[in-house]
Amino acid sequence: MKTKTSICITFMIFTAIFFILSCAAASGLTLEQAIELAQQNLPSYKAAELQIRAKEELYKATLGDYVPRLDVSSNYSKFYTSTEYTTRSYDATLSYTLFDGGKRDASRNISKLNLDIQKFELKKSFIDLSYDVKSAFFSALAKNESLEQRRVQLQDAQKDYEVAEGRYKFGVAKLSDALQASVRLEQAKFNLVEAENSLRKAVVQLNSIIGRSLETPFDLIGTLSETYPNENRAALEQAVLQKPEIKQAEQKQKIAEFNKQSEMSVFYPTFNAEAGYTKTAGGNRSSSTSSGESKSGLIIARWNIFELGRYHRVKAARHEIDISAENLRETKRQALLTLGLAYEDYTTAVNNMKVAQQQLKQAQQNYDQAFGEYKVGKADILSLVQAESQLASAREQLINTKLNLVNSRIELEKISGTELTWK
Repeated sequence: MKTKTSICITFMIFTAIFFILSCAAASGLTLEQAIELAQQNLPSYKAAELQIRAKEELYKATLGDYVPRLDVSSNYSKFYTSTEYTTRSYDATLSYTLFDGGKRDASRNISKLNLDIQKFELKKSFIDLSYDVKSAFFSALAKNESLEQRRVQLQDAQKDYEVAEGRYKFGVAKLSDALQASVRLEQAKFNLVEAENSLRKAVVQLNSIIGRSLETPFDLIGTLSETYPNENRAALEQAVLQKPEIKQAEQKQKIAEFNKQSEMSVFYPTFNAEAGYTKTAGGNRSSSTSSGESKSGLIIARWNIFELGRYHRVKAARHEIDISAENLRETKRQALLTLGLAYEDYTTAVNNMKVAQQQLKQAQQNYDQAFGEYKVGKADILSLVQAESQLASAREQLINTKLNLVNSRIELEKISGTELTWK
């Protein structure tokens, strides 16, 4: 009976521990959640979304040129001559453009292209948002990892000091040994305080981007990986040519072509249909009021036979088409160049990781050897302090190298406009 009771209690304890750990893990913030929060809260991204709505309304407004227009007006006049005289008139005019040489078509197409450009601008905003969030997120992870390493550094310095102090008390070491170890211990404490401050600042920056309270403590879920899959350069080059900047340049080239169409429209006649209704009434005090009404319907044709400026405006529009084509080529060239440089930086960061890992391994071996030799009196305190300092530097260098690898990968994502794997 006692055995069954013990088993039940043990099971309940493990269940409670699992529940607590699950809740703790669930309360943490992942990279994906951080990006979603930034989309919801970052003002610059929300402004880009609102810009699309504004462009959509302007695009809808261009439909007005394809439907009839109705104008009404009213006029009341009073004249003071030999007799007081008043008139009142009411007008209603219905007009419609039958043909305008393609100007309204060009205007609507340009408005649609401007809407597309703004949609690509939203994609650019998301790429920038993702870059900023990932940069701040992984920077905070690096600062947290650096803080943990500084705590290990403090433990090593404390261990060195205790050994040096013990050897001095037993008379087998000089006072300078204990002092040297003490100085290094205080430096380790100072470094720990600096690391704590750096972590708080990194978390504040991330909280600001994703819209959380700046005082929210570190609760990120994730680690800085030391390896990432190799990326296909050819695939990245294909992806970069689909970036929003490239698409926007293509849309601007089309806009230049429709601007030319708009300028060419003045070479064609325009035809408008109008239907009008007018009612007038008037009179004076000594006579009865007279009134009348009229109805009209007409088609108006206008054709500008000569205007010097229109020829030059068409030539300028043709040049704008060539300019936009060259701008598109330049945008592609710059994008491919920037991608190539970023890819080289990423390759270098991958190679540096192997070097940093090897240096940490050697620094750890050197410190262990120096510590063991100092304990038995075969080495001096300077060798031990130097070995511990080199080990701390190697740990910090590995963290910075991992962060550089992450940052170079984030940069590669931003430049190529492609989401890469982070697992």
